[in-house]
Amino acid sequence: MNFSNHEYKNANKFSVSKTLRIFTVLICFVCLTAFTTKTDAAGYKVGDVATDFSLINIDGKMVSLSDYKTAKGFVVIFTCNTCPYAVAYEDRIVDLDKKYASKGYPVIAIMPNDTDIKPGDNMQAMQARAKAKGFTFPYLMDDGQKIYPQYGATKTPHVYILEKTTKGNIVKYIGAIDDNYQDAAAVKTKYAENAIDALLAGKEIAQKTTRAIGCSIKVK
Repeated sequence: MNFSNHEYKNANKFSVSKTLRIFTVLICFVCLTAFTTKTDAAGYKVGDVATDFSLINIDGKMVSLSDYKTAKGFVVIFTCNTCPYAVAYEDRIVDLDKKYASKGYPVIAIMPNDTDIKPGDNMQAMQARAKAKGFTFPYLMDDGQKIYPQYGATKTPHVYILEKTTKGNIVKYIGAIDDNYQDAAAVKTKYAENAIDALLAGKEIAQKTTRAIGCSIKVK
């Protein structure tokens, strides 16, 4: 079939236009994929060094990991007053600190929610809750919500077990406290305890990550 010069030009324009559209779609896909990958990769992974922080405690004092000179590591737990999952785990968090603080792994609890959205998580409420439940550990406020994104926490509660080394505080476990938030008596696997026990014994942690179960962290 013979094309006139006019038909050839139109066909060529259509081909160029189609190529540009495909190229634009591909560029958008690459950009979207890159953004998604970056979002998914946010926060610490097992093996990363967790930077120190300085956050206000319920007693009005600033607390940092570096304050714990003799600690072997830390059980950093992002938690709050208002989430039913966090409330269900409160006694178990207290038990974790009672069991492991003396062995070198104290609990450091951090409240990450925006208190304008969740006024039940404000400092006064934190102080009252800690007193009522007999918290034996610091209960810190992530004022300005700068720390939880560094860790990559998304839930309350969300656990990060760190081991203190010459290279810094290495993230060794991320996830849930155990496998049953509803009933402590029905727990089959105590993820956090198993991880700490392995570290204390100088062994490899069998399960280094689990899915945190809880409420989403509240941000404006």
